[in-house]
Amino acid sequence: MILAGDLAAGMKLREAEVAAMLGVSRGPVREAFRALEESGLVRLEKNRGVFVREISVDEADDIFELRAVLDEFAGRRAAQNATPAQASELRALVERMEKAVGRGDVDGYHDANIAFHDRVIQLAGNSKLTFLYRRLVNELHLHRRAALGQAGILPVSMREHRAIVDHIAARQAAAAGRALHEHAMASRERVHRAHGAAPLPQRARKAPR
Repeated sequence: MILAGDLAAGMKLREAEVAAMLGVSRGPVREAFRALEESGLVRLEKNRGVFVREISVDEADDIFELRAVLDEFAGRRAAQNATPAQASELRALVERMEKAVGRGDVDGYHDANIAFHDRVIQLAGNSKLTFLYRRLVNELHLHRRAALGQAGILPVSMREHRAIVDHIAARQAAAAGRALHEHAMASRERVHRAHGAAPLPQRARKAPR
């Protein structure tokens, strides 16, 4: 429900209400809240309750920058590791995205897009990377859906995905890593436009105290 946008960012989640809504006892809901906090989708505040996470544009910037580094690493490793059959899996996911674009189906595109990037991460063969990456993707979820709603974005994103697959299939590790890094940073810029913020290619960092 959070990923689908049915529970809005900042919304307070009350244990009893969620349990009644789902037809379960409060125990599983309490466990689910803890799991959702680990995955970056909710925040637990002492004496206040549980809230759907809100990600500011500045925080999204930080996440995108980290994600770009992880994506580059994953792209290199995937190009080194992927078999022809696995490269075909990635092409099939790109085809799913293309069909969704043809239908104007943003939700269908988004689901296939998430599956595509998750598969690239899996092909990198690093379980710690997979765990960290999935948390980052969860945190960016609402921002990225807003960005995908911009006119003309889906065809541009499709070209980027096709290039990524071509490099992985050709076992071009450096090019695959570079393409994924550039794709992540282009997504960051689209988020800025979606939220009316100016692009910040190189943000100044606060000096440590």
